[in-house]
Amino acid sequence: MTYFYFILKSALEDFRRNKVRTLLTSLGILIGVSSVVLLMAFGLGLKKYITDQFESLGANLLIIFPGKLIQNGQFRQGPGGLGGKRFDEKDVLKLTKIKTALYIVPAFTKTVEVSGGSHTETADIYATTNDIFAIRNLELDLGSYFTATDNDKRSKYAVLGPKIAEKLFGTKETALGRSVKIENQGFKVVGILKSKGGGGFGGPDLDSFAYIPYKTSYSFNPDKKFIAINIKVDRQDNIQSTKEQVKKIMLDRYSEDDFSVIEATEILNAVSSIFAIMNAVLVAIAAISLIVGGIGIMNIMYVSVVERTKEIGIRRAVGATRSDILYQFLIESVILSLVGGFLGLLISYLVVLLVQKFFPAYMNLESILIALGVSSLIGIVFGVFPARKASLLSPIDAIRYE
Repeated sequence: MTYFYFILKSALEDFRRNKVRTLLTSLGILIGVSSVVLLMAFGLGLKKYITDQFESLGANLLIIFPGKLIQNGQFRQGPGGLGGKRFDEKDVLKLTKIKTALYIVPAFTKTVEVSGGSHTETADIYATTNDIFAIRNLELDLGSYFTATDNDKRSKYAVLGPKIAEKLFGTKETALGRSVKIENQGFKVVGILKSKGGGGFGGPDLDSFAYIPYKTSYSFNPDKKFIAINIKVDRQDNIQSTKEQVKKIMLDRYSEDDFSVIEATEILNAVSSIFAIMNAVLVAIAAISLIVGGIGIMNIMYVSVVERTKEIGIRRAVGATRSDILYQFLIESVILSLVGGFLGLLISYLVVLLVQKFFPAYMNLESILIALGVSSLIGIVFGVFPARKASLLSPIDAIRYE
């Protein structure tokens, strides 16, 4: 312990004499560590955000999309993705024969101008059945949902997300019972939903959706086609068998490239694979900063060996072994690297705190340990050569060095 204390004191004394050099040397490690930690923080936050979004779709859910959306675990590029044919009520009727399907919920979506009060806003219209609220875990805040009877009667009722309600009328309470114009048609606001969030990274803002009965939408959807069909399965165990039944039924009318039957987890895995590749590339770029920082530490340690040659000679003359000198400079290199690592962690933590309101990011214990481990490793790898040079100096030649 006394020996380590002596080395630590010697290192800190050398750093104190060369404050500017120490900080500049640690800068490369600081940049590299903060880059790695921030990328991990953003990656973890993004993964959690995406997971939460797909969990909000509801459990045991299958969705039929037009075209071949996912192929070999990745989103398909080109005309096949979200291409294909749209669906109709005949498909819905056939799918109701599946005994393990609790709900068959068609949906038509369209981005339109919605007017209410004295404001006009852009919103996504989701024309569907009242079952969508149950299978997508869309909780009511105010008012009521529209019903199956409202759908059959083509009632002009709307259930609004909280954000679009507040944009149009100022408050959710004011919006309830008022009239909004969708595609130049008046709809009565019968309900306001609780916040679901979303809208990040180009995704839909779920709080800006307006839900209406799908048969009511036929006035501006004359083809009576659907963009998706949601299927709620009774149990997780029946997901795969239900999926096969859905495919079999759909293949009676369509080719394999005309539709996709997707589980929420499949979309999540495809998105995660994209971000994993992006994260790997960015971490590789950040690693370059760490290598540059390590080279900087190695050069400074070489300079330190030259500056302290006489000190090394005196220490050897009074009994210090080559191992003592080696460990001294190696520990100094690690400490120098850890200084950059700790500063990088501090900066990363402050950045995460600042951006959390706008971007999903958080640091965990794993990222902190990785940062400190990488810093120590950089100090050892790039400090071993200068330390070895110092340990091999001849005591007599070192004392004579001017």
